[in-house]
Amino acid sequence: MTSVESPERTKEEYSFVYGDEAVCYEVVRKPYSQGSSQQSAKRKVTIKVHPNCEVIVSAPDDAERSDIHDAVMKRAKWIYDGLKEFRGHLEYVQAKRYVSGEMQFYLGRRYMLKVVEDSDAIASVKMQRGKLLVTLRRLGDKTKNENKTKQVKALVQQWYLSRAKRIFHERLAVMLPQAEWVTGLPSFRVLPMTKQWGSCSAKGNLMLNPHLVKAPKECIDYVILHELCHIAEYNHSERFWRLLSSVMPNWKEVKSRLDGMAELYLSE
Repeated sequence: MTSVESPERTKEEYSFVYGDEAVCYEVVRKPYSQGSSQQSAKRKVTIKVHPNCEVIVSAPDDAERSDIHDAVMKRAKWIYDGLKEFRGHLEYVQAKRYVSGEMQFYLGRRYMLKVVEDSDAIASVKMQRGKLLVTLRRLGDKTKNENKTKQVKALVQQWYLSRAKRIFHERLAVMLPQAEWVTGLPSFRVLPMTKQWGSCSAKGNLMLNPHLVKAPKECIDYVILHELCHIAEYNHSERFWRLLSSVMPNWKEVKSRLDGMAELYLSE
């Protein structure tokens, strides 16, 4: 847990993990009213989940961080369910705008996008306390919205591409021993695709979609094993499915999980 100083006041931002998600929340301190007991102050920690998916926790000025955290964790499921409901409205109605507050995915977890501008900074993308932080270098006047959106989108896409190359290489190395029919390390390319997670050429060269890095590792492993099976059997024959079942018996469940999130993972 960390706090961030701002000119106006101390801004406290914390996070906790629930299920497959890192949930961020902001603590807003309230003046401590005289005459109330410390125990009463603890009970005055209130939590609100807003439609823009911000979680705001109000607490007395002198409330201990541990007490605030305990109050949040007691309502972790309620917070998670609230976020899930609001995101259901946002994600299926709105196209990506690449602005602070939107959700991005990485290895099956959700991360809130946060965009900041700094005249002294180098444009970058990094994960920070449950958020995907995009820093833009401000040149002169504040970056125009249209240009800013393009910059953020380009930076995020490049970040996904870089992560995908690294993660896919790691997972291919882990999965390869199961594919005993494959000799040597197959070559692979990472290339954006609109409807496919991967493909395998007649020569055994793999192509993987960078959007796949948004999915859980088990889903990535499924796609890699699927394509490795094509090296032994190019068509989706009975032999192909038997081979896939032998290396990943639960592939149907994993595929169903991936298909269920495809619209979100492939969205740009």
